[in-house]
Amino acid sequence: MTSRRLLVLDVSSWRRFAVVASPEAGPKYLAVREHLRRRVAGLPEHTLLPPEPVLCEEYGVSRITLRRAVDGLVADGHLVREQGRGTYVTRPGIRHEYRESFVHRIAGFRSAMTEGGAQVGTTVVTQHVAPVPPSVAAELGLDPADEVVELVRLRSVDGLPNHVVHSYLHAETYPKVATEDFGHGSLYEFLRTEYQAELAQARIKVDVATAGAAEAELLQVSAGSPLLVVRTTVHDPAGHPLVHSFARLRPDVSQVEFEVSVSGH
Repeated sequence: MTSRRLLVLDVSSWRRFAVVASPEAGPKYLAVREHLRRRVAGLPEHTLLPPEPVLCEEYGVSRITLRRAVDGLVADGHLVREQGRGTYVTRPGIRHEYRESFVHRIAGFRSAMTEGGAQVGTTVVTQHVAPVPPSVAAELGLDPADEVVELVRLRSVDGLPNHVVHSYLHAETYPKVATEDFGHGSLYEFLRTEYQAELAQARIKVDVATAGAAEAELLQVSAGSPLLVVRTTVHDPAGHPLVHSFARLRPDVSQVEFEVSVSGH
């Protein structure tokens, strides 16, 4: 194994920026993992983390909870454990991946990726009012005669095409979506601020497909290449559908992650 010169972290500086995990964020290990990920993202590679007792005290969690959080960061390539040396910061061996994550909140692509330090790009491919496709009408509970705003965007991460997402909204309810500039903004945030929409829950279906010629050109892959397909219908607290979308993602730079709470026996 190649010997590495590890940097010792100033623990007092680390503590100064500590944030205690909030129960409202969901399971403690998820909150700790996310906060640790953000902290180590700003540290030089090969920086040693403080000892377990220090981190447990800061976050107010047990060693089991802390290790579960750290395990996730090790698996994602943000940390490395070495016997006798400790846990230190590394960098994922590949570019930023888009992780479609359905854990306790509905987060848009832009906010999810920029929180992780990635450079996000958006190109609006299509943005118009059109008759509602039958499959979309079924998802949004619309009549066949209704119209929708169809918004198609190419999303990139660190300059590399990542996925094409097709979003549909009832045109009569959300007319401003047809004219808003989504090359630099989030659709979900626009709905929250402009329409006070409450995005409370989502139904997700995951499938696979192959890239057509036009899609392959946008994603810079060969026609017929496999793609991940994530279909999402977002509902308000009363269960009314607000947005239906399907994203076709390059599997080499994307992941789909679910965190499921288990109840019963």
